[in-house]
Amino acid sequence: MSHGFEIEGLAKPPEIPATGLIGALGRLMEMINTVIMFLSSGALLAASLILCSSVFLRYFLKIPTDWQDEMSVFLLVGATFMCAAYVQAQRGHIGIEALAGLLPPAVNRVRLALCDLASGLFCAFFSWKSILLLHEAWVDGQTTSSAWAPPLWIPYSLMTLGMILLTLQILLQFVAACVRKEGNHD
Repeated sequence: MSHGFEIEGLAKPPEIPATGLIGALGRLMEMINTVIMFLSSGALLAASLILCSSVFLRYFLKIPTDWQDEMSVFLLVGATFMCAAYVQAQRGHIGIEALAGLLPPAVNRVRLALCDLASGLFCAFFSWKSILLLHEAWVDGQTTSSAWAPPLWIPYSLMTLGMILLTLQILLQFVAACVRKEGNHD
């Protein structure tokens, strides 16, 4: 998991400026990402406790469960999608380091910006499709097919919000790369 940032002499990812509109948006995203990270940690813990209790209830007490699996899936979907922007802010998504080691720093900066642009466009498309899916689930009153039958707008809303935040984070990083001052490269 690397973009080659830790290799000495290679281009570093552009930092979000501390001042101006971009800086304010960067601080806002950082605050939102931090809150979501703590909530998602709680969701992961809750999912593990729910699944463990489900196993205990079914195996030892022979009590059937009908909501635990879906609730855990909802929590895991929420944690996964909602944390994507935080991971992107840390540049923690999987990257390929082979090119980073071969390219000069100036070319590597362009490569990083183009990767951010392509990723941002893909995530924007995914966000748009998620919004349509959420709208359809809300309007049609779609539910899961289980006996518990929770509404599908719940996981779709978490997926949609997570993808929108990821798109905004990538856009913020792309803009930071574009406005990066010439004397501030490495």
